[in-house]
Amino acid sequence: MRRALLERRANLTGRGHADRCIDAALAELLDWLPVRCLGFYWPVQHEFDARAVVARWLAGSPGREAALPVVSRPAAPLDFHRWQPDTPMREGRYGIAVPDGTPAVQPDALLIPCVGFSARKFRLGYGGGFYDRTLAALPGKPVAIGVAYEACRVELAPAEHDIPMDWLVTESGRF
Repeated sequence: MRRALLERRANLTGRGHADRCIDAALAELLDWLPVRCLGFYWPVQHEFDARAVVARWLAGSPGREAALPVVSRPAAPLDFHRWQPDTPMREGRYGIAVPDGTPAVQPDALLIPCVGFSARKFRLGYGGGFYDRTLAALPGKPVAIGVAYEACRVELAPAEHDIPMDWLVTESGRF
């Protein structure tokens, strides 16, 4: 299923329109939620690129922080390091860009990419379990916001360790 969903996302028609709709819905949600520190992801494998909406969110009010995940070791929760649009980046584990030399911070909300997702707000990721471990380990459980394309909505039978998203944002809006 994961392979088929990744292929579906890679070949999505109308991506520009879908991305503009996700951007607008995500911006509206972030302005509505009382978020001070937002963890998000560096886009890979045709994921929605949230960097522009996060940069606008950062500029919208003083005191806001954004952070990107860093894999410190396999099978461990993610660490989050401060990010600004001009932050120097380096290649991290799995070839994903990570902030170079910025301090660790504690997000109170996370944007989480979804390979697939269900109407019950469970997500299918890449299979490493990083976000489930992170959500389970972070104190004060951050608000979990899944980001996906409607073409990747599927029926999922959640595993015992799976944690549902608090919100999902797609090109159809937020729920």
